[in-house]
Amino acid sequence: MALRLILVGPPGVGKGTQSALIEQNIGSVPLSSGVIFRREIEADTDLGQLAKSYIDRGELVPNGVTIQMMLKRIRSEEVRQNGFILDGFPRTVRQAEALDLELDKISMPLDAVISLEVDDQIVISRLSGRIGCTKCGEIYHATNKPPMREGFCDKCNGPLIIRQDDKPETIQERLRIFRDSTAPVIDHYAKKGLLVKVDGSQAPETVFAEIREKLGQ
Repeated sequence: MALRLILVGPPGVGKGTQSALIEQNIGSVPLSSGVIFRREIEADTDLGQLAKSYIDRGELVPNGVTIQMMLKRIRSEEVRQNGFILDGFPRTVRQAEALDLELDKISMPLDAVISLEVDDQIVISRLSGRIGCTKCGEIYHATNKPPMREGFCDKCNGPLIIRQDDKPETIQERLRIFRDSTAPVIDHYAKKGLLVKVDGSQAPETVFAEIREKLGQ
């Protein structure tokens, strides 16, 4: 059965990791706004330049741009057949309401909204050591997942950098924005009876096992 899911949580909680595990084991298609924006940024498109200006300041990309991008992908035949995992969207109640309306129109209701719960200090520790490849986007961590050769990607040999939005001062701003703008999304879906809370501070495999159990998979 195709599952239609949303992963909600602060930056660094592991939404991307869990999306990949769900895809491998259940089949739903990951739809990450962050991945799509990074591709646009790397291609230096107008959309990429606009998105980068907001992301570098730790701010959210405007609603209109994000909503239209995500809804176009959701309507695709692949996603209709296999279901989806939304990662990084919706970030605001306005986006959630727009998504609800669209899914109702195309008869693709959500199965669950998974909230990955974790303390701020864990997020700061995880993100402040994160290193990204400028070519393929692979993510490393200075402590938890260092590259084999310092400064270079194991997969493509591209140069590694600390992203602007992973610097400590920007992380604090991203957490503030999450609390102010995205946390109300959790309340929105809790009222609809779709919310599933999972402890995101555990090892990735343990988090995924808890998700499967609560989804009845």
